[in-house]
Amino acid sequence: MHPRRQPANLPIALLAAAIAGVSLAAAFPDIGWWPLAFLSPGLMMWALIGRRLWSSLLVGVVGGFAFFGVHIFWLTVYLGPVPWAALAGLEAIFFAVGCALIALAWRFVPRIWPGFFGRMFALPAVLAGLWTLREAISSVWPYGGFSWGRLAFSQSDSPFAPLVAWVGVSGLSFLMAFLSAMILQAIREVSFRWLPRAIAAAAVATVLLAFPAWPTQTHGSIRVAAAQGDSNSGLLAHINPGDALNEHLQASIPIIGQNPDVVVWPENAADIDPQSNPYAAKALNYITAATKAPLVTGTITTDSKGREFNSVLLWENGKGTVDQYDKIHPVPFAEYVPDRAFWYPFAPALIDMVPRGYSIGTRNNVFTIKNTVAGIAICFDIVDDALISKMIDSGAQYILAPTNNADFGHSDESQQQVAIAKLRGIETSRSVVNDSTVGVSAMFAPDGTKLAGLKPFTRGAMIATIPLSTTITPAMVISRQVEWLAGGFGLAGLALGLLLRRRRGSSVSRSHRR
Repeated sequence: MHPRRQPANLPIALLAAAIAGVSLAAAFPDIGWWPLAFLSPGLMMWALIGRRLWSSLLVGVVGGFAFFGVHIFWLTVYLGPVPWAALAGLEAIFFAVGCALIALAWRFVPRIWPGFFGRMFALPAVLAGLWTLREAISSVWPYGGFSWGRLAFSQSDSPFAPLVAWVGVSGLSFLMAFLSAMILQAIREVSFRWLPRAIAAAAVATVLLAFPAWPTQTHGSIRVAAAQGDSNSGLLAHINPGDALNEHLQASIPIIGQNPDVVVWPENAADIDPQSNPYAAKALNYITAATKAPLVTGTITTDSKGREFNSVLLWENGKGTVDQYDKIHPVPFAEYVPDRAFWYPFAPALIDMVPRGYSIGTRNNVFTIKNTVAGIAICFDIVDDALISKMIDSGAQYILAPTNNADFGHSDESQQQVAIAKLRGIETSRSVVNDSTVGVSAMFAPDGTKLAGLKPFTRGAMIATIPLSTTITPAMVISRQVEWLAGGFGLAGLALGLLLRRRRGSSVSRSHRR
């Protein structure tokens, strides 16, 4: 076997995978060392060179758990270690399967393109396609998937962020994995051929950095005020009914007299449904009358069939609810328990922590507010590609993202979420208002510029005039097609390599028989 194709000793490969996973987690907020997201995948891919099925799966499990175990450690704040280990373990399994495919690609794809072009461009493209495919599948399956941890989500503050408007989140993940694989291929060459490989990788990076931002055309503006109540109103919090409502009412006092066009409160800020509770309705009427503006607020609603929804209301003084969005993608095992009867015997204490289950909403995720159209993304909606596309297709000119981060305390979760919201704004060329119960609350222009913000765990309000846009970016045109194109290329390249191996094996067998 060629020395550069020999696999590393398994203990060394496992150590490399663990280092790659932890360093990749450090690329995301709150640490935010985004260049690591271009180096860590390459180290992970290196650990898979020459590996067989079972050892590649083991390397993938170690690397995947190291990454997700650190990246979503915030899950332990209120839920403890068991749900964290379960989710990180599930994602590690997806990660391991993706690593097994990458290991196969290392072995068989070079047969298709054995020359410089194949080793420097085609093989890295196949590896990146397989990485993107794994991200795409785990983002939608099972039970709607878990989109946290995609490579692109680490880049909200990097110079590569504008690329997301051209290629979308999955497209940016593909380009990052592709560049990482190219860097690896350049490093693997220790002979005189290292120089052209390094030049090729540097050229690709330069082209990506020099790519112009998508030209956003803004048309008008809207003055948005948002309150942060510093309310311990998470799903697992034990507060008196109405406390969150009163805290956000107090936080909104500075808004009075500031002439906002709309006031935004976070998810679950109205912890008593104003549609059925006179006190809550009176509180919402007070703030809308005092500010002379409609209010967008989160609450829990119940329909005529007794089904509960995680909802956002558009409330006007004297009219009450004039529009409503019910969360379409409630978080499994947090906001509802899918297949409860099946899962209950495995962890009854944990399942009992989710006594009620939110139903899946069917209403459109846009509101018309003073002749403008706002896209509504409740909490983890912001990571759902389909919901983002849905609001843009429905004419959203800006995005309101009310969220409740109280269950995650002072962890990195809120920093990660506001970074995703910022990147979504760049991707869609829309202003974004990320309004949290405890922070991080901030407003961003379509190019990612921060317009306003509040310190976490402080009560207060922010107000800014945000641009409106009807620009349709290439990312919104291609939507999820890019991830299937990239993933399909990766699978096709791998399949072609396997097919070529079989044909060559059959030719050798016939030669021996002759």
